[in-house]
Amino acid sequence: MHSIATNPVKMRKPVILLLFCVLMCSAMNAQQSSGSVKGVITDTLNKQNLQKAVVSILRAKDSVLVKFARTDAQGQFEIKDLPPGKFVVLTSFPNYADYTDVITMENQPVDLGKIPMITKAHLLQEVIVKQTVGSIKMKGDTTEYKADSFHVQANASVEELLKKLPGIQVDKNGQITAQGQKVQKVLVDGEEFFGDDPTLVTQNIRADMVDKVQVFDKKSEQAAFTGIDDGEKSKTINLKLKDDKKKGYFGKLDAGVATNSFYNAQGMFNKFRKKEKMSFYGIFSNTGKTGLNWQDQRSYGDNSSNIQFDDGGNGFMVFGSGGNDDLEGWGGNYNGQGYPKVQTGGAHYNNKFGDDKQSINGNYKILDLSVNGQSNTNTQYILPDTVYYTTQKQLFNNKITRNKGSVVYDYDVDSTSTLKIMADASSDHKITLNDYTTQSLSQDSALVNDGHRLISTDGVNSAFNSSLLWRKKLKKKGRTISISGKENYTNNTSSGFLNSTNHFYQNGAVTGTTVTDQYKTTESKLLAFDAKATYTEPLSSAASLILNYEMIVNNSSSTRNSFNKSSAGKYEVLDTVYSNDYIFNTLTQKGGASFSFVKKKYSFSVGNTMGYTDFTQKDVRSDISGSRNFINWYPNAYINYAFTNQRRLYLNYNGSTQQPTLQQIQPLRTNDDPLNIIVGNPSLKPSFRNNINVNFNDFKALSGRSIFFGLSYSATDNAFASRDSVDYTSGKRVSQAINVNGNNSMNVYLDYGFKLFGANVGFNGNINNAHYVNVVNNLPNTTYSQSYNIGAYAGKSVDKIYDNSISANAAYTTSTSSVQSNVLIHYWTYNIRPDLDFFFPWKLQLHTDCDFIFRQKTSAFDNDSRVVFWNAWFGKKLLAGDALVIKISANDILNQNVGFSRTANTNYITQNTYTTIQRYFMISAVWNFTKGAKPAGNN
Repeated sequence: MHSIATNPVKMRKPVILLLFCVLMCSAMNAQQSSGSVKGVITDTLNKQNLQKAVVSILRAKDSVLVKFARTDAQGQFEIKDLPPGKFVVLTSFPNYADYTDVITMENQPVDLGKIPMITKAHLLQEVIVKQTVGSIKMKGDTTEYKADSFHVQANASVEELLKKLPGIQVDKNGQITAQGQKVQKVLVDGEEFFGDDPTLVTQNIRADMVDKVQVFDKKSEQAAFTGIDDGEKSKTINLKLKDDKKKGYFGKLDAGVATNSFYNAQGMFNKFRKKEKMSFYGIFSNTGKTGLNWQDQRSYGDNSSNIQFDDGGNGFMVFGSGGNDDLEGWGGNYNGQGYPKVQTGGAHYNNKFGDDKQSINGNYKILDLSVNGQSNTNTQYILPDTVYYTTQKQLFNNKITRNKGSVVYDYDVDSTSTLKIMADASSDHKITLNDYTTQSLSQDSALVNDGHRLISTDGVNSAFNSSLLWRKKLKKKGRTISISGKENYTNNTSSGFLNSTNHFYQNGAVTGTTVTDQYKTTESKLLAFDAKATYTEPLSSAASLILNYEMIVNNSSSTRNSFNKSSAGKYEVLDTVYSNDYIFNTLTQKGGASFSFVKKKYSFSVGNTMGYTDFTQKDVRSDISGSRNFINWYPNAYINYAFTNQRRLYLNYNGSTQQPTLQQIQPLRTNDDPLNIIVGNPSLKPSFRNNINVNFNDFKALSGRSIFFGLSYSATDNAFASRDSVDYTSGKRVSQAINVNGNNSMNVYLDYGFKLFGANVGFNGNINNAHYVNVVNNLPNTTYSQSYNIGAYAGKSVDKIYDNSISANAAYTTSTSSVQSNVLIHYWTYNIRPDLDFFFPWKLQLHTDCDFIFRQKTSAFDNDSRVVFWNAWFGKKLLAGDALVIKISANDILNQNVGFSRTANTNYITQNTYTTIQRYFMISAVWNFTKGAKPAGNN
């Protein structure tokens, strides 16, 4: 047995050194963490200290928990060793309202003394509890707002709630913008509610029924099933209802009569029973409350002749290259132009059954809408060596009768497979009558032409769409297969008359006159099928591979006939120049693969799809056929990174190919406006667009500070643009769709919100920049357009006293065309909107809102436009829960509401004024009735 001898002196030295280092580190740490905080938690009502109350110390800059402690038997606490800095003290105890305070540690003890705690029951008798902790959460790519954390009045609608949420704006038309993007869908518990009419949800569902408001980019059915992003997204809001509100029935009746023969009557009835929802609504009104879906301002890509900014600087509005096709007619949406009369109603049913394995969602709507009025349009055209002006007065009288129904059936066949069947059908009967008076002037104001045009149409648009989606999870986790099929059928027919007379001038004398008197018929059909198979294979616990194959068949045809009068006075002589019978069929086969990787803090995906498209074109009348084929690419990639639960960054890229439409490609001259002839282009190629999006969201719960940032960039190869040929002497223009390169656009958005003196305050900004290429009189033209928008908003409410908010923004728009770079279009637009509610004794309420709109004059339009649109109502609340309100209201008190829009286009600027609803005074009653789903009063 061997022993090892040790030297005590040698061992003592390293031990002493080690102890010395530990003591030094402890001393240094003590110097840095010598702060402490103490206090006593007490019940101010019962005059007793609270034992085992939780006291948390949170870092103020990011709300991270630093330390916590519980109070002793005497209600005392002390937390030591706190570093210097700014902290939030959060005190909580069961059945008591949370108490928060902000302290600054500077190596000195902090004594908070007695911290008062108030029971929630007692506090609710005095004030409103405003919960800030957890009011906003971020789960993946979803921003979730706790509805009860934001104060609204009793019986307030969801629309009023949305106006209170950081990063969300609601305009006067009910259109919602969330985090800089237009919201396209509003769901209730994940299901569509009356299909494509979101305002029926936001304006008729009560805010107190909502538990959470979720904002997210809705993925495709395939991406939601596999968890692998395929780039298909739409900005969506989902209203998650409270469980105790999903029973009983509730609704609203609103009826009123006004001066100048205005009236409004609308009602909605909802019956919710657990998972079953049943709703009905009806509207009879001529005040503009039509219940229609939001004004359609979505971009249809680069298949346009014009890219333009609206006068508010809120973004781009893109219109079709064909201009206004009067024979196709009016789309049936009221957007504030003219005087509407509406009768509309609908029904909705949604239910889950069979142990929640099956669900059905059905909607039906009927609409009868007529709109009449007039508009005046002034346009300045910028040509390579001159400028000329046109003015147009339009009288319109349009009517539409619409029936539309849809149904969605979901079936969870078993734990591994699901089946989804969707179908919808619609029929629109449209009757339009448009009367135009026009005049064109040269740069020196000399008369070039004038004319009169009358167009009438009567048409029916029918559609039927259906789809089926089957999904199966295989034995290995993450391995799936999906098969889908879609069918789309449309049949649009119309007939009508075109009567046009134009006079042409030179040196003030008439040099020629053209008369067009024709009867026109049109019929266009589309039958399309789309079949797709997708397979996903897990490569690891985090990585997956997705493979897909798709076949798309698109068969379309268009027959347009123009008949001149015969010697017998009948419309029976076919005008072959303005008539056509054309067939355009496409067959596309696509195959692709993508790789996806998902971890807790980040995820990314990259992939590409290649498509082979075959065009078959046939001009039936001339018996000319042709075929072409193209190879198309659809690359995509994204990365999502979560710095924390409340701070996220998302980057996305996708490339997409767009095929030309039948209206662009068929070799037809259209003379619906004889001064603006449109010619088809059978040689059009598909366009390819690159899109890049960056989004950053950050929110601090305790301080209420929020940041929403977004950047998007788009560039298009072979973009669809226009070639315009303008005859200076007559003012006639011929336009044709062509392919160009150099089109790109960029948008940057920022919203910064915070709390200030108890008010919600925020600033936002938006920058739009675009380059657009077209051809004017055989010269390439590039239009450079910019729009800069900066805004601010603030809102504060004191229960039973006031609930006020104000928003303001300024927009600067500028545009210049390379054909005449010396002609610069630039102007400012300012908007201020206060929205005020005051509450008086005896349940009296005064509401007023006002739009101050100021538009600067331009080189083309030398007058400023100033409008003050002021509304107000005074009401008395009656019955339990303030369920009934009797109101006296005034619309447009100053009688200044004049319809106005201004657009800066590729090489022209247009200003339009139109008749719209102006001043009237109304007396009305609004009754919010309920049983079971009892109102909760103020949030």
